[in-house]
Amino acid sequence: MDLSDEVVELLRENARYSVEDIARQTDSDPSEVEAAIEDLEDDGVIVGYRAVVDRDKLENETIRAVVELNVTLDRETSYDDVAERIAKFPNVEALHLVSGDFDFKMEVEGDSMSEVSNFISNKVAPVPEITQTVTHYVMTTYKEQGIEFGDGSDDDRLSVSP
Repeated sequence: MDLSDEVVELLRENARYSVEDIARQTDSDPSEVEAAIEDLEDDGVIVGYRAVVDRDKLENETIRAVVELNVTLDRETSYDDVAERIAKFPNVEALHLVSGDFDFKMEVEGDSMSEVSNFISNKVAPVPEITQTVTHYVMTTYKEQGIEFGDGSDDDRLSVSP
């Protein structure tokens, strides 16, 4: 594994690692690590750094939904064209072209169920290529971006003896 691959894996594990931390873990010089990170950012491999947040612990609760989108394409329109249009909406947190029973998996956020619902019905569904939307509201998140939420020690099951 080359240095760039190691840097990517370490930053995916913890984006707050310092250059010195990464250099120590990869047996590299800090200037090499700094150059590798700069190259990865310039090449568009690393496009941003974000915190993984357990939204259930925030005071201001946001509503999240996963939306299945089916599309019908014509000769002039591609999946990339549809994705580019949908991805521009600020409510869209993630958009994936997928295989299976639907074409796109879209993740959206809003301040209320009605905001999410109105966004889907007034902004997404009217896109001419979209033929169907199926919305699934996220009730609880147990793991995100590889990180499990909760301490795992809470076992609320009742003890049962034979």
